[in-house]
Amino acid sequence: MEVHRGEVFYADLSPVVGSEQGGVRPVLIIQNDIGNRHSPTVIAAAITSRQDKNRLPTHIGVRANRCGLAKDSIVLTEQIRTLDKRRLRERAGRIPEDDMRRVDEALGVSMGLHDQPVAQSTHMDGGYF
Repeated sequence: MEVHRGEVFYADLSPVVGSEQGGVRPVLIIQNDIGNRHSPTVIAAAITSRQDKNRLPTHIGVRANRCGLAKDSIVLTEQIRTLDKRRLRERAGRIPEDDMRRVDEALGVSMGLHDQPVAQSTHMDGGYF
């Protein structure tokens, strides 16, 4: 299976423990393309369409019509998992470059690479978009 950074796939994330995101749900591939090409696994961030989650600097809103999803959604960069490629189902689409830059900033916050939250434009009008 060919997988590229920035693509959105549906993946089976079960079984889970506690507060982990589970079930068949969209994920964003965040691993680099060299790893994607040569490894049997990928690194992905869970995506949710639930807008009632606590707003965190690690949450990045993405518009459905820009990434192939059915609903506007939130990339949860604090919910990162290494997945065997066999967990991946169909490809939904791709996140645009400007949204991927915001995802990269949020990953830096999530991993403690920098302590500044993602730019205000991430949460326009007090929401995710």
